[in-house]
Amino acid sequence: MTLPAGNHDAHEAFLAAMSSGSLHHAWLFTGPMGVGKASFARAAALRLLAEAARPGVLAPGFDVPDDDRTRALIAAGSHPDYRELMRMPKDADKPGQDLARSIPIAQVRALQPLFATTPSMSPRRVVLIDSVDDLERPGASNALLKNLEEPPAGTIFLLISHSPGRLLPTIRSRCRRLRFDPLSDDELAGVLRAALPEANAGEIAALVRAGDGSPGRALGYAGLDMAALDGVMTAIATSGDHSNAQRTKLAKSLSLKAAQPRYEAFLDRVPSFIAEASTARQGDALKAALDAYDGARALAISARALSLDQQATVYEMAGLVARLAAS
Repeated sequence: MTLPAGNHDAHEAFLAAMSSGSLHHAWLFTGPMGVGKASFARAAALRLLAEAARPGVLAPGFDVPDDDRTRALIAAGSHPDYRELMRMPKDADKPGQDLARSIPIAQVRALQPLFATTPSMSPRRVVLIDSVDDLERPGASNALLKNLEEPPAGTIFLLISHSPGRLLPTIRSRCRRLRFDPLSDDELAGVLRAALPEANAGEIAALVRAGDGSPGRALGYAGLDMAALDGVMTAIATSGDHSNAQRTKLAKSLSLKAAQPRYEAFLDRVPSFIAEASTARQGDALKAALDAYDGARALAISARALSLDQQATVYEMAGLVARLAAS
């Protein structure tokens, strides 16, 4: 399993803890969504279990050979000492349907039979929760807390959190925290070029801007022609679109049923586009840009929460972009 790009300091800190022989029993991997926390956690879990099963055999680092039995068992979902908790489909018989809103207490309690026995293949087991933010409160959170307070022998908890401030303070206090930061533009561009070898330089650049340091977010925008969206917004921000022609055209194009993914991307992109434009401004121009940013963020949230009319929403959002010209 290849480690995700970026965040080398975080990777090295965990490796040092693994090598020390006194690994903390609970880890909280924090940082923005899509920067590689869960990918790293899965790579770390694989290494922890493979190393425990064959101590002194593996080369230093996180690599685990392709023919390793631990790797095969985890890939098949049948490793007896590894569990992942995440939101499940609302209907168990329809795995392609929407996910449940939270991880219920039943999923946490289902770990108890595992904890009642010793690990099967080594002295170690790993429980990964992606993400701990999704635990149903208070029941599921309190059930996990009890396990963190009285950790079963040999168990390592790897908890993913995009918003650690929302967690119970007592959960945070029992974990060693490892911070994951957004990738640099160069690191993100490298990830995108590897994942999207046919994308041209303009599209890669647009995805880097839209991704804001998050490979997960940037790859989610792939194929949506973010370069064209950025081009339209730049034209509106430059000219002010006094005739309303550009924003009207954009609103009509993004209100089509087939354009839903681009509409969603547009809602995400406009606030960051305005934020980028505000960095070189001062005084009244900066205040106007920040007001437009606040308006765009609020509108994006309302558009989703209230299912606002898409055409009207795009028109209003583009109007906020047009304010950049006046300032």
